[in-house]
Amino acid sequence: MGTFLAGGTGTPKLLAGTDDIFPPAETTVVANTGDDVELGGLLVCPDVDTCLFQAGEILDTATWWGIAEDTAETHEYVRTLTAEAGLDGGPRYLADDRQTAGRELARWRRFSAVGEFMHIGDRDRAIHTMRTSLLDEGYTLTEATRILGDALGADREILPMSDDPVASIVHTPDGPMHFQEFWVAHDGTPAVDSVEFRGAESATATDAVSDALSDPVVIGPSNPITSIGAMTAIDGIAAALRETPVVAVSPFVEDQVFSGPAAKLMDAAGYEPSTAGVAAAYPFVDAFVLDDADGTDLDRPTVRTDTTLDTREDAARVASAVKTALEVVT
Repeated sequence: MGTFLAGGTGTPKLLAGTDDIFPPAETTVVANTGDDVELGGLLVCPDVDTCLFQAGEILDTATWWGIAEDTAETHEYVRTLTAEAGLDGGPRYLADDRQTAGRELARWRRFSAVGEFMHIGDRDRAIHTMRTSLLDEGYTLTEATRILGDALGADREILPMSDDPVASIVHTPDGPMHFQEFWVAHDGTPAVDSVEFRGAESATATDAVSDALSDPVVIGPSNPITSIGAMTAIDGIAAALRETPVVAVSPFVEDQVFSGPAAKLMDAAGYEPSTAGVAAAYPFVDAFVLDDADGTDLDRPTVRTDTTLDTREDAARVASAVKTALEVVT
């Protein structure tokens, strides 16, 4: 048995080659929900959905988000209507008083669909519609995710990190913005002063997540701040990780990041943007998997391999290194 923490594309890319090493039926994935947004009244859970689509074998692995070969007629027509109406495109936040009204799970991250700054495919939108309707019927996010997983034929269990609202807010010199505005609408270009996980202080880990974290845990080469930091900001998750064996794959080769805004966000959070900084951000990690070319000397057990994750063969190689590291600490 094993549990993977997933945010962004790093852990899903690792999971692509783990079936023979970490059988799906014995593997649970806990996914970040700090990146979730409510867009046009629909709750969009990007990291949860990437894992669901992967487990259901419909993930677009060219982009590592969305559904393969999905159309986007609704998305394109919304953007056309926005332009024809002479309205400014997104991201368009709802008014401050609307951010904490209505569905609690969507607090602090409500956007209008006008302009629709996130690309939402048609079948992808059906997922969001069903999820939101299940929530409105009284199901928790965990329950709704399980229902969607069953409908998609997911071969492993996918759990949201919490049923409570946690919003990843990036503070910039021009003001705060949700992570999706920072990363999707602005390509991660704004300067970053700090990162806040709004709501994390009162959020709790679900019983299902707590149970999953009693097994050995694997953290793929995810963003330590907005992918994993949103989870560890929840006391119950942070406490559980201190009590179970944890192995992490560094998203850096020394001070070179594989992809995404991890370096900028780590610097803003007060960590050196490097493998050494990842180790500092992860005091609960018992062993690391580093790239062969990474000469960083850590104070914890280290297994080295080529950590490139371009193919399934790459993923299987890194997963094998992860298993070796787990054997060292369990």
